[in-house]
Amino acid sequence: MCGVFGIFGHPEAANLTYLGLHALQHRGQESAGIAATDGQQLFLHRGMGHVIDVFPPAQLARLTGPHAIGHVRYSTAGGSFLKNAQPLAVDYARGSLAFAHNGNLTNADALREKLEERGSIFQSAGDTEVVVHLTAMSTQRAVEDRIADALSQVQGAYSLLCLTQGALIAARDPLGIRPLCLGIMPGKNAYVVASEPTSFDLIDAEFVRDIEPGEMVVIDQRGLRSVRPFRPAARKSCIFEYVYFARPDSTLDGINVYAARKNLGRALATEHGIDADLVIPVPDSGVPATVGYSERARIPFELGLVRSHYVGRTFIEPQQSIRHFGVRLKLNPISDILRDKRVVVVDDSIVRGTTSRKIVKMLRDAGAREVHMRISSPPTRWPCFYGIDTPTRGELIASSHSVEEINQYITSDTLAYLSPEAMIEAVVGAAPEVQRAKLRSLPMASEGAKAPFCHACFSGDYPIEFAPHPRSRPPRLVES
Repeated sequence: MCGVFGIFGHPEAANLTYLGLHALQHRGQESAGIAATDGQQLFLHRGMGHVIDVFPPAQLARLTGPHAIGHVRYSTAGGSFLKNAQPLAVDYARGSLAFAHNGNLTNADALREKLEERGSIFQSAGDTEVVVHLTAMSTQRAVEDRIADALSQVQGAYSLLCLTQGALIAARDPLGIRPLCLGIMPGKNAYVVASEPTSFDLIDAEFVRDIEPGEMVVIDQRGLRSVRPFRPAARKSCIFEYVYFARPDSTLDGINVYAARKNLGRALATEHGIDADLVIPVPDSGVPATVGYSERARIPFELGLVRSHYVGRTFIEPQQSIRHFGVRLKLNPISDILRDKRVVVVDDSIVRGTTSRKIVKMLRDAGAREVHMRISSPPTRWPCFYGIDTPTRGELIASSHSVEEINQYITSDTLAYLSPEAMIEAVVGAAPEVQRAKLRSLPMASEGAKAPFCHACFSGDYPIEFAPHPRSRPPRLVES
């Protein structure tokens, strides 16, 4: 998961992109970058770390011009090195291009192999550079046609921004796996594009609409136009965006994330209610579901765990050692609330199980008499290949252990997950009435999941086939 932001036609484009990236910081904390143009030249700055650290005021002042794109990253393809930070910017025969990409391309290795055989030299280990090379090599004339030609050769998930000296181009893959939305700044004649609409609020932009799956939006001096170069496909928006990754104050594809998470909690209480004295969330992503659980179960809501907001999201930390240590840095129990209580703990998912085990131990050490874990999604049994950094299947505890075995491992008194059917219905139930009726009319797919969502991490039902893996490569250059 990464975050992308772009703006076209505002004199403070780089500054507004900086603010937009702040609102998307939850989507990636390893690196940040901004590319800007004054219509003649492209300016680029990238760095490792958070947005506020990468862009001091003096650095932002060098990114001049009315058009810009930005990116926050955590690594899903390619390691956590500066050379893999985005946007990627290149000069080619027709000028300069900068690309920012959220998602994963499932045939990137195969395409890279072919491109290298034809003489291409890659500067990064990420999959986004494949699109850069394909665009530069295209025989089409217009830049949007060159990008469409490149994207017609890739498979997988992408919400992509491209900046030229005179245009901002946004594209979303035909399945719409990753989110992308369009906004406008009233009175400024400036358009904005971002992974989530919450980034619009910070800069007083108005949400216009979601960019549709398979749609390409071209913004230049003539205005905005929409083209659809790809064959329509059944929508497969990532359901984990609603369970965990998106900000709760976002609305993606018409579905409010906060309402969806409250529905998940209500459904969890209906399916797996239990007598208890209080219900607490694993903050922050578990809070809305806990509110819903508390309402439905009529059990008091308490903040039994306090989170330090100076620690990143442990799910997306790239190193195992940090992930383990982060639990103690991130959460601290309130003993006065928990002592001698029967506690329901609501979390959004269990990945390896090590975090949940530490949380249960902390709660017991703080005096909790009983600890009942409730998870507002089904067991995560399969890795994601479309842009979420879940580990290999062998590292996913639910891929090889039953619910009761996981319960014993994390040492909770009871453990229960939400069913796939209830998860889908909870998210669908957060849509506006007309959209909700349309979604409910769709046929059922495997494991009780309706068509408009990708739920492969729970079901193993991958909507995009995998390209054959190319031959093994020599070791890659590592930057210090």
